[in-house]
Amino acid sequence: MRLVVKLGTSTLTNNTSHLHPPLLIELARQAAALRSQEHQIVLVSSGAMAVGLGKLGLSQLPRGIPAKQMLSAVGQPRLMAQYEQIFDLYDLTVAQVLLTRADLSSRRPYLNARNTLVALLEHDIIPIVNENDTVATEEIRVGDNDNLSALVANLVDADWLILLTDQPGLFTADPRTKPDAELVELVTGTEIPDEIWKAAGGRGSTLAVGGMLTKIQAADLARRSGSTCIIASGKEPNVLLRLVEGERLGTRFEPVATSVESRKRYILSARRAPGAVSIDEGAVAALRRGGSLLAVGVAEVNGKFERGDTVRVTDPEGIEIGRGIVNYSGPDLKRILRCHSDEIEAILGYHYGDEVIHHNDLVLL
Repeated sequence: MRLVVKLGTSTLTNNTSHLHPPLLIELARQAAALRSQEHQIVLVSSGAMAVGLGKLGLSQLPRGIPAKQMLSAVGQPRLMAQYEQIFDLYDLTVAQVLLTRADLSSRRPYLNARNTLVALLEHDIIPIVNENDTVATEEIRVGDNDNLSALVANLVDADWLILLTDQPGLFTADPRTKPDAELVELVTGTEIPDEIWKAAGGRGSTLAVGGMLTKIQAADLARRSGSTCIIASGKEPNVLLRLVEGERLGTRFEPVATSVESRKRYILSARRAPGAVSIDEGAVAALRRGGSLLAVGVAEVNGKFERGDTVRVTDPEGIEIGRGIVNYSGPDLKRILRCHSDEIEAILGYHYGDEVIHHNDLVLL
């Protein structure tokens, strides 16, 4: 199982003005246990600005993007140093990945980010993702790590997105002001009910950027991408282990699509297909059987396109049989068409994978 776990500032700091090392130690212990069970984990971590605040001796977030970027620049390396030191106690290797919305909204950087994260997971490394606040402008900011975590879950085809917060889950009202508020245990159906959106208004702690509203936004995005999303308390003992073992904790949002369906909807909704690849009959048959498109099956390349673009796939008669996301640009593909996969690196000097179009990135019409 592939998990994306988002850690909010209030959880990491235990609602104080500095990191809470016991929480990180407990998280590392659970991560090690999950890794021993062959699960893969991506962490989306808040806390950089809070660490920067502590280092500079400030008590609250300053106003203005430059000041917040300054805090992130001070706090991010110190946050990662804490992760590395604590996770190393359990022989876990971590890696820092900083992203902006621009990295995830365009297919080429999207694929680069995806390939990096998947490579880290395949080498038993735990990626720790945060928004690249030091360079992000208002136009390219995700804005909160709840929604960033949902984008990352989509990026890596996560089975689950787990949002750990300082609350047991989503309630019918704010439990801090209405003691009779009830926990919402399960959300299903195509649309999240209006009453749930209304109950999620308001922000979290003074150090947190998001609140329960952004968590529901993230849950809605994740479930439409094929991931189960769970909002649960980071203070719950063994919360990750118990969830993976099947215990129902917090609020669970069931997916409304599979990850493959989500990607294929994206491909079909592409506004334009700037190019086309013509393939031979053998490749057509392979695609019909569920295979991927390899360079050896490409007969002709038409139009201008870059790596990560959506292109048309045509049969020898020129009839469009599908659309897919290409791993190689048009000029590169012209150099490797009719070549075997093990020849690609020798010809191009680099290698983006054996497939020209992976079957998960292909829609047959």
